[in-house]
Amino acid sequence: MKRLTGLAACVAAFLMAGHAPDVRAQDAYPTQTVKFVVPSPAGSTTDLLARTLAEQLGKRWGRGTVIENIGGGAMNIAARVVARSAPDGHTLFVAPPSPLSFSHVLYKEPGYEPSAFVPITMLATIPNVLVVRRGMPVETIPELIAFAKANPGKVTYASGGVGTTAHLSAEQLSVRAGIKMVHVPYRGSQPALTDVLNGHVDIFFDTLTTSVPLYRDKQVKLIGVADLQRSSAIPEVPTIAESGLPGYRSITWFGLVAPPGTPAALAERINKDTLEVMKSPEMQAFLSRVSLSPGALSPADTRKFFAEEAALWTRVIKEAGLELQNVQ
Repeated sequence: MKRLTGLAACVAAFLMAGHAPDVRAQDAYPTQTVKFVVPSPAGSTTDLLARTLAEQLGKRWGRGTVIENIGGGAMNIAARVVARSAPDGHTLFVAPPSPLSFSHVLYKEPGYEPSAFVPITMLATIPNVLVVRRGMPVETIPELIAFAKANPGKVTYASGGVGTTAHLSAEQLSVRAGIKMVHVPYRGSQPALTDVLNGHVDIFFDTLTTSVPLYRDKQVKLIGVADLQRSSAIPEVPTIAESGLPGYRSITWFGLVAPPGTPAALAERINKDTLEVMKSPEMQAFLSRVSLSPGALSPADTRKFFAEEAALWTRVIKEAGLELQNVQ
């Protein structure tokens, strides 16, 4: 019996010794510069959010932080870089929906599995809104649907590219309303919105950040908010859900994740620091300035949210019959 007890003690000591370095490493984190990978160019909402967050976290950690913008490949290239990085918390990924929830459904061999990323938190969200060119003879969602049905294949919709939120939002509208529209993809949201402003394309799903000022200046029409509640920024604009398509929902969101294999305890540590930073006056001022709402979710709740978004957009992709795309 004493021998067993001694063996058990040795095993316990071994296990404690094995875990001790992980605990010390977590307590010491970060031990070097933390890199935030962003899958979009400098100046984008994702980039500005990442830079503001990195600056504030750097102050909290007493360590340097850097932003690495990796464009191309419909955000899949940046996602691959993060997926292959060391799971030690020193490379983090700030990204919108596609690479974190449904790229594997839309692209052939993207080179990573979105669900394998270790969720840290949901940084922010913002509703999408349906933007319509000024000269188009529709003022409401029912009028748009009626116009599209009377003119099949004539209504055009812009997007920042295949697989973007704008693209899939329009496809969800097409499927739910039973209409046919023509997709006009661009290399980014700004040129897409510009062509709507110039009357070259009929509609575009955009975020409130860029579309509301244009709406206030009467350069575009906004006919439907793609969230389940109206936006306080434009309370006069009804939701698409209340305009005849119950349950219709499309929001843009920004998640913070770590490479696959990152220890849960480390993800919790980064989550705690991030949520504290999100409460800072600097972050609150930034979010207000760009019309973003803070997310503030735990790693577990963030994983659940990602799964719900993946289910929504996977269904839309399949119902719309979208073909698998090659990663550029």
